[in-house]
Amino acid sequence: QVQLVESGGGSVQAGGSLRLSCAVFRYGVNTRCMGWFRQAPAQAPGKERERVAVIDTDGGTTYADSVKGRFAISGDNAKRTMYLQMNSLKPEDTAMYYCAASTSGAGCATEDFRYWGQGTQVTVSS
Repeated sequence: QVQLVESGGGSVQAGGSLRLSCAVFRYGVNTRCMGWFRQAPAQAPGKERERVAVIDTDGGTTYADSVKGRFAISGDNAKRTMYLQMNSLKPEDTAMYYCAASTSGAGCATEDFRYWGQGTQVTVSS
């Protein structure tokens, strides 16, 4: 079992920065990949949950094209916490951000992420 608790969301103006945190609580399970996903507001129909950034156990990272060069995913094993540093925020980054984890034995494809947090809201105003 894996429990994920996000924090750090908020409201900022375009060009600003935020850092999201995801506290990871594992119970007899090892994680394979950790990632951040986002869900656009309900006013944007057809917008599915977007894969933002993923980090694997070897420290390898991948990013959505829309956030490359602006966002950085990292992890602190000692604190059992994952982060998403978001810089140069844009109004289109407005979304609910979710922390997610896949477990050892699974891969890092989106469908492998089995555990999800409750989400933290990020709102970027122009």
